[in-house]
Amino acid sequence: MNEIEARESADPTTFIDPNEQLSEAARRRIRESVPASTRRAYAGDWRRFTHWCDDHQRSHLPATAATLAEYVSHLADEGKAASTIERAMAAITVAHAAADLPPPHTRPARAVVRRHRAELAEGGRGVRKAKALTITALRAMVDTLDISTLAGVRDRALIVVGFALGARRSELAALNIADLAFTDHGLQIAIRRSKTDKESVGRSTALPYTSRPATCPVRTMQAWLDALAARRETSGPVFRRIDRHGNLGRVPHGRGEASGRITGQAVAIIVRRTALRAGLDAASAFSGHSLRRGFATETHRRGKNPLRIARHGGWKDGSATLAGYIEDADQWEDNALTDVGL
Repeated sequence: MNEIEARESADPTTFIDPNEQLSEAARRRIRESVPASTRRAYAGDWRRFTHWCDDHQRSHLPATAATLAEYVSHLADEGKAASTIERAMAAITVAHAAADLPPPHTRPARAVVRRHRAELAEGGRGVRKAKALTITALRAMVDTLDISTLAGVRDRALIVVGFALGARRSELAALNIADLAFTDHGLQIAIRRSKTDKESVGRSTALPYTSRPATCPVRTMQAWLDALAARRETSGPVFRRIDRHGNLGRVPHGRGEASGRITGQAVAIIVRRTALRAGLDAASAFSGHSLRRGFATETHRRGKNPLRIARHGGWKDGSATLAGYIEDADQWEDNALTDVGL
């Protein structure tokens, strides 16, 4: 759902002040200020909302507070996660803003979401968390990869470097070869933008050589770049699609860029697929976020400075999310009841 489509869906008799109109260049920049993955998700959310409105003879643009609350209740009845519902609400709000229309009041809908969360909790369905990837699990996953194949070399580099960076899956997918700089000490990686970096300040993260070649982020990344260079690929995206014949893919099938860049969703698929291949317990709980959560957990367990952990992985100082990962890691190792004399 873009601004032009939203405007065209609005009342054609509505007067638009020329002083309020935007150039196409401004529209493009506003549109691209939102990550592509979020735009795709919002487009799907908006499409599903408009179809539901059509089926129930309700106006979708503008939508009323009652319509929004009814739709949210419909999503709750379908068993959608609260986070999925909140994203749908955000998509509806964005579509109204794009059409220069006031969004529906959200108080009734948010009350529905709160009750839905309670119902999920009462039914034993808490918030799903990605399983943290331990060092032991990382080694087991890497050992299953056939590095005589192009896909094996890529997947090893993606998993190892993703863990070492503490990266979000979108950050891994967005890496370009120009973002990498090898030094005598290791590998310097520039993260140009991230989910919480609204101003695109970026950050630079240093990955040193480690003792095990198979799980060394510097060596595994160099091996992948060498494989790309052998195919005359020395610029553009780092991590790329590979087709079933073992060739670099260029033409996207569905989602993705013509450059062959993988998507954040592909990162999650690779992690889960490799965990399953390694026979890890609860392998289905692993996802792309397991790399980031695992980095936070394992570095904390080894006594690393929380501030250094946060800045390495791109968390804000004092991040509640990072604190939650650390608290989960400490629930047995540093339990409040340990050695109290019970």
